[in-house]
Amino acid sequence: MGRLFGTDGVRGRANADLTPELALAVAVAAAHTLAETDKSHPPLAVVGRDTRASGEMLEAAVVAGLTSAGANVVRVGVLPTPAVAFLTAEAKADLGVMLSASHNPMPDNGIKLFAAGGQKLPDEIEMRIEAAVEANATTAWDRPTGAGVGRVHDLLDGADHYVQHLVGTVPHRLEGIKVVVDCANGAAAEVAPVAYREAGAEVIAIHADPDGLNINDDCGSNHIDALRAAVVEHGAHLGIAHDGDADRCVAVTADGEEVDGDQLMAILALAMREAGELTQDTLVATVMSNLGLRLAMSAQGIRLVETKVGDRYVLEELRASGLALGGEQSGHIVMPAFATTGDGVLTGLHLMSRMAATGKSLAELGSVVTKLPQVLINVPVGDRTVGAAAPAVRAEVERAEAELGETGRVLLRPSGTEPLVRVMVEAATEASAREVAERIAEQVRAASPTA
Repeated sequence: MGRLFGTDGVRGRANADLTPELALAVAVAAAHTLAETDKSHPPLAVVGRDTRASGEMLEAAVVAGLTSAGANVVRVGVLPTPAVAFLTAEAKADLGVMLSASHNPMPDNGIKLFAAGGQKLPDEIEMRIEAAVEANATTAWDRPTGAGVGRVHDLLDGADHYVQHLVGTVPHRLEGIKVVVDCANGAAAEVAPVAYREAGAEVIAIHADPDGLNINDDCGSNHIDALRAAVVEHGAHLGIAHDGDADRCVAVTADGEEVDGDQLMAILALAMREAGELTQDTLVATVMSNLGLRLAMSAQGIRLVETKVGDRYVLEELRASGLALGGEQSGHIVMPAFATTGDGVLTGLHLMSRMAATGKSLAELGSVVTKLPQVLINVPVGDRTVGAAAPAVRAEVERAEAELGETGRVLLRPSGTEPLVRVMVEAATEASAREVAERIAEQVRAASPTA
């Protein structure tokens, strides 16, 4: 069996790669792996999904798998991924399941799993679940019968409970802020506009009419042109874009300029340090964050700790070191005091709260980070390990690093799921970054050509 879990759960084309049979198998394996060891009561699972049409099919398969393994299920319907994590913790459930492919296009879907407390799974637990899926494919699992079969209940007020939690975290009300929110026709469509309004903002919602097929379709955090136009048209103070499952947040200024996750982290880090809430004056980010973030935080006396790519690794570092803020350039931002995973709506609330508290525009707040030009080339290869580790490739990388010195950076990373090597270069100018990236990419292609 190939590796099931990528950087954020199991993902693939719904009903082709990610079939109902596979969803059922993963659910059974997760129930057996994550279920409470106390056998005095059945395990409990919380199940939610985004707005993809295939989520209805996969939800049925997951619920069938969980109940066939003896778990009781609480269905929460269409909610953001962080809401499912929150409700998993609130219900003291043994596991949570979110059906979503995040920012991916509609034909894709995925299974994200949470352990007790709404925590993402470490690699070791994912490997145990994969082993259980494989074992159950050849050996029948113990199936309960009669009263041992799990039961299913629907939670109708999960969205209200989640919104109340979010609004309760806001340090400063949002009166006077006018915001356009792009809901990506996804899981944010119901909760994001409500949360922002209840916190005091004037809200114009766009792409908030999901039909099962239009999620992330030229909208949301990966497609912000419509948001830029709407912000200018409505004279809003800012725009906020979420992705399909609302665990991301990116923003645009009143003039339509993008403010990415690196800048959002810097804004929140300074706000939290001012409030005495930035533990150890430290921010956690991945190696993909722009060098400009590190330089800006250093200038402000804030330490930056880097992790591997993936918000799960940011979460692990936050938990291990007891830190208060971390995230990714893509807009996954984690505030452990309020959430166990990246939460786009939470991020949007705290961003606007900082604007309201300081009276500063988003452009002014975001200017603390001067981003270096960054060029990313995805190089198709025959073998991603060979393509990244070949002597000629390493020699070219060392040459580039010597050229760039303190004014740039090179990151070479094999994809975790595709036959690609990602070449990322930052430099003082885009032309310089592109020239260096192309040189390295050419060596990668030569080291491991595609068939």
